[in-house]
This record gives sequence, structure tokens and C-alpha cells, in this order.
Amino acid sequence: MHLLYADESGCIGDPNQKFFVLAGVSVFEKETHWIEAELNKIAVRFSPQNPYAIELHGSPMRTGRDGWDRFPQADRHQAIIDALNIGVCHRHPRQVRIFAAVLEKVNLAGQDIAKVAFEQLSSRFDQFLGRLYKQKNDAQRGMILFDESSTEARIQTLAREFKHTGHTYGVTRNFAEVPVFMDSRASRLIQLADLVAYAIYLKYERGDDRYFKTIERCFDSEGGVVHGLYAS
Repeated sequence: MHLLYADESGCIGDPNQKFFVLAGVSVFEKETHWIEAELNKIAVRFSPQNPYAIELHGSPMRTGRDGWDRFPQADRHQAIIDALNIGVCHRHPRQVRIFAAVLEKVNLAGQDIAKVAFEQLSSRFDQFLGRLYKQKNDAQRGMILFDESSTEARIQTLAREFKHTGHTYGVTRNFAEVPVFMDSRASRLIQLADLVAYAIYLKYERGDDRYFKTIERCFDSEGGVVHGLYAS
């Protein structure tokens, strides 16, 4: 099974933000424990006695909010880069791939942005699973695990619709269950998804690619064609 840990960056309803990002990190099930162990080592840098009290959360780490101002900016910056390298780049493409929907809100006036984002993310993940079977005879199921968010109820409804009545690109065929929502404080992999989503958001919203350039080659792709990134 492949688990897609997903999170959003940017706010759909904030008129001061141009972009909304929904991104996910697809991880082969046997790799989750080892990624968590490596991310815990990064947390130890900031709390050796209780690393689980540290949540790796992109925006607070970069800006120094929520207590992160206790630590040097250079250390926080390096921790984000190290987490992206260890959790994504070093395991791409065999165990880890990225999927993301990057939506410029002005281009989607009057549309359901949450629906467009989830449709793109879930269909591309589903197509990846289908490709594994068609090309490699590797029958894998998938599950999406989201950070708890304001879009939770909407996404649950959309997941049922996509499975039973379909979406723009067909119906989802390879998911083992509807999306699960988790408290990010309890999951290092959800925290990794947050870092990925934030890296992508900074790139598009502010033209800041300091983190994006670490992961830009890790989107799902096949034969030189990038399938894992949708930007509108």
C-alpha cells in the first residue's frame, strides 16, 4: 500500500493570498517508520529531552512563531531543508513521490477551489497506482491521510462522490478507504507533508524557492513527463 500524507498551504478565503496549495507525499507503507525515525532526529536538535513536543511546521519554523523564535534562524532553516532531503529526496522515486495542486485563485473565480484541488491530487495519486499495475503488474492500494483542516467535511463528501459517481477524469479505483484526518502533532509524516506544501506555496506565492529547489525533482513522473504537479 502507498499512503499519501496531505496538507494544504494558503487559505482559500484570504483575499490577500494569490495561491492555494494542496500537496501530498506518497510513501510506501514499509518506509513510514524509517522516515519518522529520521525526522525525530531533527526534532531532537530543538528538544533533546522531549522531541515529540516539537512539531515540524513550515511557517512557524521559518518566521519564528509559536516558540520557534527561541532557536537561531539558520538552525530552523537548515532543519526544514534536512527534513525535505531525508523524508523525500533521499527516497525518491522508489519509496516516495510528491503530488501537488497549485491553484491561482483569480483563475478559479466562482469555482469550488477545494474541489478542484482535491480532484487534481486524488486523481493523480490514483493514476499513479493504476500505472504501477499496468506497467509493472504491481497491484497496490492507496489511502490519503490529511491534516485536520477547515476543508475536512468538504473533502470527505468529495471522496465519496469521486468513488461512486466519478469526477472530471473518471472514477477513483485504487483507494482502500475514504480519506482519514489526523492531528498533525501525532504524525511526523503529516508534518513532512506540511513542509512540502509550504515549500511549494512559498515558491508560487512569494517567488521564494529556498525550500522548493530541494524537492522540485521529486514530483511523480514517468518517461520525462511530470504527472504529480498541477498548476493553474
